[in-house]
Amino acid sequence: MSKNINIEIEERLLSLRDEEYAEFNGKIITNIDSGTMIGIRTPELRKYAKELKKREDIDSFLDTLPHRYFEENQLHAFIISEEKNFETCVAEVEKFLGYIDNWGTCDQLTPNAFKKYNRELLPYIMKWIKSDHTYTVRFAIKCLMSYFLEEDFDISYPELIAEIHSEEYYIRMMIAWYFATALAKQYEAIIPFIEEKRLAKWTHNKTIQKAVESYRITPNQKEYLRTLRIK
Repeated sequence: MSKNINIEIEERLLSLRDEEYAEFNGKIITNIDSGTMIGIRTPELRKYAKELKKREDIDSFLDTLPHRYFEENQLHAFIISEEKNFETCVAEVEKFLGYIDNWGTCDQLTPNAFKKYNRELLPYIMKWIKSDHTYTVRFAIKCLMSYFLEEDFDISYPELIAEIHSEEYYIRMMIAWYFATALAKQYEAIIPFIEEKRLAKWTHNKTIQKAVESYRITPNQKEYLRTLRIK
């Protein structure tokens, strides 16, 4: 009788344990129990995810939520990211989002299937961004940053994000990341949001900080942005 895939995955992950790396991860992802971190580097998890994606029984793992270990969540995100069919992918994302409990897993969820289906993806983003769950909102903003700052950009997207009022650190940080990236890609459209101080003070200043640190922002733009900091 073949071993249950969930047991098999847990045993494989535990065999790759690196306690020093687990301690390192615990210092940068501080809002979850450090005891749930095994300590496995991302390239190893990505490689394992590619193997698992080919398994006929992988749905058993994807359906078993919540997971016990941080690395199981990372693995889950990488497996979903490998899915090429949009409808299957977005269904798996929707099933998983509510169980994401840290910024690392949220930001590692980068579905390949989303890149070519912006029009189909947008209604889901509009739903996710209204969620009460921190990492669902963060993921929605990340999608707008990743897929809607080029030819599919619309001014209504930064307007929507600017209207988000949250005390959650990981949402505020993603808003700042979004606007800093948007300044690099859509400067003329985005600079009024900074000039008019349409973001909360902390997010406003963090946006400027991240933009000034970016190599994609010109020296003249950086000099101007520094004058817009709120004291």
